[in-house]
Amino acid sequence: MTLLRRTALVPIVLLAFLVVAPLAAADSLAGLWAGTVAVNGVDIPFQIEFSGKGGRVKGAFVNGGERVTSTAGRFDGASLTLSFDQYAEKLRATLKGGELAGTIEGKFQPGPPQAVPFHAKPYAAAEAPAGTVPAIDGLWEIEINSSKGESAWRFIVHQKGADVSAAILRVDGDTGALTGRYLNGKFVLSHFSGERPYLMDVTPQSDGTLAIALHDYSGKRDLLAYRPADARAKGLPEPADPTQHTKMGDSKQPFAFSFPDLDGRTVSNTDARFRGKVLIVVITGSWCPNCHDEAPFLAALYRKYRDRGLEIVALDFEDADQIEHLTRLRAFIRHYGIEYATLVGGDPDQVNRKIPQLVNLNSWPTTVFIGRDGLVQSIHAGFAGAASGEFNNRLKDEITARVETMLAESAPVARESRLAPR
Repeated sequence: MTLLRRTALVPIVLLAFLVVAPLAAADSLAGLWAGTVAVNGVDIPFQIEFSGKGGRVKGAFVNGGERVTSTAGRFDGASLTLSFDQYAEKLRATLKGGELAGTIEGKFQPGPPQAVPFHAKPYAAAEAPAGTVPAIDGLWEIEINSSKGESAWRFIVHQKGADVSAAILRVDGDTGALTGRYLNGKFVLSHFSGERPYLMDVTPQSDGTLAIALHDYSGKRDLLAYRPADARAKGLPEPADPTQHTKMGDSKQPFAFSFPDLDGRTVSNTDARFRGKVLIVVITGSWCPNCHDEAPFLAALYRKYRDRGLEIVALDFEDADQIEHLTRLRAFIRHYGIEYATLVGGDPDQVNRKIPQLVNLNSWPTTVFIGRDGLVQSIHAGFAGAASGEFNNRLKDEITARVETMLAESAPVARESRLAPR
């Protein structure tokens, strides 16, 4: 081989190396990883799954059947960056010795965003626990005195041997799926998906109750859970009814709103586009995990029924640091394929001043169902997400049936028509 021909091969060999190296780098991350993230001094276990080609990597926080997927990602064989734009979060890590270490930046509790440290390594299945595993499958009620006036939360448990997936369902929605298993006399469950950090120890008691130690952004709380029949026998109140939590101050008055859309144009309930239509108004925010649970359902509902006269308007309240550019809200809209109107109401602390017609408005989301006459027919606080199982299915069926009933109602006769001479 001549020197010229050997020299000509050098760029080709180098190009091949550059192509293969990123592929190998991405492959070194591919699969499920187990990690811990430190929030408020508590190490919360979580799982994340990586996939991708070349230097482009995707990551998904995994909690049972729930996945929160990254919107962008890069990995060069050592440094990893993942963006979760729908939550304005970013994961930064370095791969060393087969393990990842770095920070996750986001809003994990009330207050400004923060960066919390995490560590992860390839997932390895745990050994089956020795001895008998107690059965806790089914529905429970947690005795509580919440800031929203609740006396009980639902605790929904799905168990398969030593493995458990569960969720706490409150009036404003659920915790997302808490997953874990039985170990050393208790079930250890956790949730982390770039938001909603939870760690829970569940210890069955000899009297049939469950002792629960719950760590979340409020700190640590010791709780007690009962089977519903035992809770009634003990005289404990039932969980709050989300259809009765928030009310209209004057049900005879039309529900009024007037806020700018993302382009600065003012949109009001009196606009011609809403006249004679069935209208759903959702009070929401892209910072709110339960609003993320509701958004894809509303997006699909709108696509299904808009040609029959359904309109949906989101009254969105964002953190002060997001108001100017609305970066997270725009990503939220893209991520869930939202085509209905989204209006900017202000920041969450302003919600009661900006929407004064609603009484006891303190749940995110809150969904208002308005008939063709502009009057409120019902209000639902919160949204039971997929982790709530049958409660999620039932809620979606109830909302769909309500919309169909409202669409079947005749539009009111316009005043001009009623007064016109015959």
